[in-house]
Amino acid sequence: MTEIKLILLGYFLLMAGIGLYSWFRVKAPSDYYISGKRGSWWQVTGSLFATIMGGSAILGTIELSQKAGWAAFWLLSSAAAGLFVLAFIAPKVSRLGHYTLPEMIRLFYGVKAERTATYMIPLAWLGIVAVQVIAGAKVLTSLQLTDYPQGVLLCGCLFVFYTLIGGQKSILKTDFVQALIILGGLATMFVLRLNSSDPLSLPPLQADTLFNAHFTHVDLFFLLMTYSVTFIVGPDIYTRIFCARSEKVARISVLITAFLVIPVAALLTFLGVAAAGETTATGGFILPGTSFLPPWALGLLAAALLSAVMSSADTTLLTSSVILTELTNGNLDTQESLKTTRAYILLFGFLSMGIALKVTSILSALLTALSFFSGAFILPVIAGIAGWKVNQRLAYAAMIAGGVIALTGKIISQLVPGNTGNVIILAAFLTNAAILFSRSAPLKKMRGS
Repeated sequence: MTEIKLILLGYFLLMAGIGLYSWFRVKAPSDYYISGKRGSWWQVTGSLFATIMGGSAILGTIELSQKAGWAAFWLLSSAAAGLFVLAFIAPKVSRLGHYTLPEMIRLFYGVKAERTATYMIPLAWLGIVAVQVIAGAKVLTSLQLTDYPQGVLLCGCLFVFYTLIGGQKSILKTDFVQALIILGGLATMFVLRLNSSDPLSLPPLQADTLFNAHFTHVDLFFLLMTYSVTFIVGPDIYTRIFCARSEKVARISVLITAFLVIPVAALLTFLGVAAAGETTATGGFILPGTSFLPPWALGLLAAALLSAVMSSADTTLLTSSVILTELTNGNLDTQESLKTTRAYILLFGFLSMGIALKVTSILSALLTALSFFSGAFILPVIAGIAGWKVNQRLAYAAMIAGGVIALTGKIISQLVPGNTGNVIILAAFLTNAAILFSRSAPLKKMRGS
């Protein structure tokens, strides 16, 4: 067995072992859904960081950097910008939240809006789960360890397994370990990359290189509108906050994560730019490091990238399943709800693998799913947290209209050259706001405010 395969085997066994250990630690539904709301700052920070640095973010940054150069830095930097904003409202999110984002929406707008969110969020997040599977399979194929379909099945079955048996107990533990592996793997690759190449051969980093024909100021604006905002309002991000043992822990964890993301964004962009001249025989995706890393370092790199994949996939998978369980069972604090959640985990897991076998573009699939979510939910949730006067009765209509129009705009932007699709995405937010603030009526007093 090669060094790479040995390291990956150890990684897979470690993740499965943590899942099995967590199985015996789950004593109540709250343990499975929010780890008993006892998450410490290092657990929540590790889980937040690992979730955000998912395969879609890491490989999406690398994919973009090989096309747009240093401008790819903006992808994860915009995520950090959203986290800094979230830090201001994280204590209130922790106080108001229980298990899911739709529960918060019910507090703000009632049952009809909650049910709308319950249908729409899992639909968008199914695409996010599929993106992680795509990323994991591409890591394995780039290292020529499996073909693409085998990579999809291997990665998908692993994260479904440990999420299924351990829930949030398992996720917090695996995410923390995965965060350390991500940081260690990327730092090792950065050092070895510096030692293996001539700095003069890299494209120069200058102010004007942060924008170019492949990534303009307009692209940054719409990235902030559709991507950055999902780190201010996001069911996977909020689930991490719900796990924090206190409001102070929630805020500190978000701030630390935001500061960690920025240097990692620069590091990933550097690695992608440095690899732009390399070639690959694995379908056009270039995995930085395959040309210069020794086998042990390649194994560590593969573990780091798979950690990123698993940490986002498990969170989004559990979040979607819990949301649908609430719709199906009503009360999550029962053993029957646990069984239902596990059934949804299996369903979503296998559906995501099916999508991954048909769709292979990481960045395209990611931004399409997030555009749908952001167009629907950003404004209503922020308005609810801030206590703005809105039309509660039409909140559900604002969500549906905003989501559908934003999704339409994103699809058009991928098919039609120019800014037509982006203009439609902007119209989605304006439509959402117009409906939400029409015939303005005050919000009812929220519990916990």
